[in-house]
Amino acid sequence: MEKVQQSHKDDDKMKDYKALVQQYEIGVYPMRDLVLVKGKGAHVWDDQGNEYIDMASGISVANVGHANDKVVDAISKQAATLITCANTFYNDTKALFLEKLFSITPGNLKKAFLTNSGTEAVEAAFKFARAVTKKTKFVAAMKGFHGRTYGALSATFKKEYRDIFEPLVPGFSFVPFNNFEKLVEVVDDNTAGIILELIQGEGGINIGQKEYFQKVRELCTEKNILLIIDEIQTGFCRTGKMFTIEHYGIEADMITLAKSIAGGFPMGALLCSEKIQIEKSRHGSTFGGNPLACAAGIASINFMLENKLWEQAEAKGNYFREQLSKYTLSKVREIRQIGLMIGIELKEKSQPIILELLKHKILSLPAGTTVLRLLPPLVISYEDLDITVNKLAEVLV
Repeated sequence: MEKVQQSHKDDDKMKDYKALVQQYEIGVYPMRDLVLVKGKGAHVWDDQGNEYIDMASGISVANVGHANDKVVDAISKQAATLITCANTFYNDTKALFLEKLFSITPGNLKKAFLTNSGTEAVEAAFKFARAVTKKTKFVAAMKGFHGRTYGALSATFKKEYRDIFEPLVPGFSFVPFNNFEKLVEVVDDNTAGIILELIQGEGGINIGQKEYFQKVRELCTEKNILLIIDEIQTGFCRTGKMFTIEHYGIEADMITLAKSIAGGFPMGALLCSEKIQIEKSRHGSTFGGNPLACAAGIASINFMLENKLWEQAEAKGNYFREQLSKYTLSKVREIRQIGLMIGIELKEKSQPIILELLKHKILSLPAGTTVLRLLPPLVISYEDLDITVNKLAEVLV
């Protein structure tokens, strides 16, 4: 039997992985010429054995690092115990996860709806907002991104994501980010919710102004509008706080979470204040909050707390910016950074720089046409940050 298993493994190694994906997967992703097969901490390896510094972490997913030992152990133990459980039954692992989650979340948030992704959390937020307020309209921000399913896409600004799928869900308006006067102009008596990212990730690492968000909060309270804060990319220590909303001194009525919530395992959550009350059977999910995801979530949050990852993110992010600022970078217009959420706005398109960094064994991301986005695992070493700074200095001069 062992010889047969080894034979299958050897056969798999002989296969052309890129060709198989190209043959069988619908090509919706702009692919890079790289087959990743392994990850550990802030490093990943391709099928040729080449090692890379991961300055993207799956778009802020691997905050606790790739193949985190605590998360791997929790998933393994749970997989041998109970993988799935219908949401019409109580479950011990889900109960413990919810307890852990609400031990770290803002105090006004009391209940959660657990999902498999960020876009599902956004969909739930819109449905709940309409159900609670009996109103139908929403306001979102230009350059905002909230997901790709129909409701979430209706609140996502980028035309290229939307146009071939229209008509989308009606009732969504877009206003300039950080412009309170323009937001007030579109709010009316039928506005159910305002959804905003505190820091626009996909839109270019655009950092929200504290005064702006405080005014938005006051408006929502005055007009009986639900404030939905999207922390899918910014949550779980990324910006130097457990949640970015802690920088702003406001309370949300709902917060959407996902990405790094479970150490890389697919999971999301919608956190709700006491304003949100939904009748039974009005919404649901087959896999949302399954025991395997919840076990990973507990391990991931425990790791963040034990290692104070929010402090690491703040210190390492400030260090990175200080080191990079020592260089005269002729291709750089501006550096925007909070914790380990870094946007480098270029005077040219970012894609050629991303490909050049790939040659230097560094993974990075775009954020719009001209912004280089860096979202490394929060466990990244200072040595890896120094290497990245040096390579950036080479390609951005």
